[in-house]
Amino acid sequence: MNRPSLEVADVVRQYGAAYLARYGSTLSPEQHRALRAIAVCRTAALGGHATQCDQCGHLEITYNSCGNRHCPKCPGRAQAAWLAAREAELLDVPYVHVVFTLPHRLSPLTLQNPRGMYTLLFQAVAETLLTVARDPHHLGAEIGFLAVLHTWGQTFLGVGCHSTGRSGEPVGRPSSCRSVC
Repeated sequence: MNRPSLEVADVVRQYGAAYLARYGSTLSPEQHRALRAIAVCRTAALGGHATQCDQCGHLEITYNSCGNRHCPKCPGRAQAAWLAAREAELLDVPYVHVVFTLPHRLSPLTLQNPRGMYTLLFQAVAETLLTVARDPHHLGAEIGFLAVLHTWGQTFLGVGCHSTGRSGEPVGRPSSCRSVC
């Protein structure tokens, strides 16, 4: 596999200090850790392993990865294991996918107070799903759901939900009540 000409780690190493000088005070400790980890991932700073071919003597050095879940080079194995574990937990019932989005004009507020805004967003999503699902005009049932925060830069922020439906109900029914949500 060919290495891309430019990686996120290259950008972090080249511009990270300037970025931190300007915005460092607004970053959380987790964001600081992620930047540090990405900068040193798969470099000599984390150590590595040397493998030598018995036939030709070719030496290949493989550097250790940082293991940070935000690093674009690292999460493959951990992500696959996590997904397999979550898939094993799924109930044998119909599911629907519902997405709640935050209006774009609230993005600056969310950037300034992410924990507070995410908490409010998840509370509103949970209350909406449970209220609409209990309504006999819609589903008339108690549901379960898994909610995941979706972010794509500063242009989209939303919560994607996988919700259980009632056996025999059409898959789209719980999410077809846009007029009440």
